[in-house]
Amino acid sequence: MLPTTIKPTMDSLTTVFRFLTNQKTTIGYGVMAIATIGGERLFSFFSFQCPCNLQQNFSYGLTYLLGPALVLLAVGLFLSTALWRLYTGCCLNPMKLCPRGNCIGCIAILIKVVVGALIAPIMWLSVALLNGTFYECAVSGLEDKVIVDLFCKNRTSTCKDELAKVPCNTSRLPPAETKDLLLMLRAQSQILGWILIITAVVSALIGTCYKNCRSKVSYLQLTFWKVYMQKEQEKFDSFADEYATKLAERNLKSFFDNKDPEAFPFPDHTAWEQISAIYTYTHSDQCYSTLQKYVENSDRDYGTEKTPLQMEHSLE
Repeated sequence: MLPTTIKPTMDSLTTVFRFLTNQKTTIGYGVMAIATIGGERLFSFFSFQCPCNLQQNFSYGLTYLLGPALVLLAVGLFLSTALWRLYTGCCLNPMKLCPRGNCIGCIAILIKVVVGALIAPIMWLSVALLNGTFYECAVSGLEDKVIVDLFCKNRTSTCKDELAKVPCNTSRLPPAETKDLLLMLRAQSQILGWILIITAVVSALIGTCYKNCRSKVSYLQLTFWKVYMQKEQEKFDSFADEYATKLAERNLKSFFDNKDPEAFPFPDHTAWEQISAIYTYTHSDQCYSTLQKYVENSDRDYGTEKTPLQMEHSLE
């Protein structure tokens, strides 16, 4: 029995832990935003040095603006479990992408994966555009007549030749004119940044509304579905670790004792394929995942896993 003075403290800690667990997605986005802002500031202060010449400004500024965004997109796709669950094995069996000729589920998963991976790049571009440093360097190096005339209209004749040096404050233009050009460049960058943010937020809102409107289940059942999928993944990781440990111990025991291994029930290759497939909810099944659909199937095969050599030959 815990002392009565400790119980309120334990209850408070449990409440805080449950709150943090329920809000881990929001907390994750918050951490991502802070990391993005910090990374952008580090790039601006310690790495970025605009060359301030007409030949290199555009490519240099654009590289710093889009390069990290493309890297973040690639990392987001690389870390997506859903993408690899969908893609793994599809070169040997393309029908995994479109089971029974139905590609809608595959397309929906790909859209969800890409949208999720775009969050970090959009954050980077938004922060970089709001700061304006990379955009100033890139646009000042453009030779397009429309862009040059936009900035140098009603200005001195040397404006067109000195525009590329404005980000470094090394131009021969009057200080007031240089400051004015910098303000114009930064204002354009920040406007584009806010347009990107507003577009992303509105698109996310419209997408969420459309998804919920087309949902085959009610809001509370959808909430339960999300909780179930999260718990199933957590339990799967726990069971996988436990069974992998038992299998490793059994194999090592058989090796060092120099005797036949004990029988070890284990799902076969077909079972792994079935629970890894894309799941689409239907009212007739009333299942929440491919795993539940598999275990609820009364006709499933209870055969054990083949040895690696036998399975390798059977897959050829």
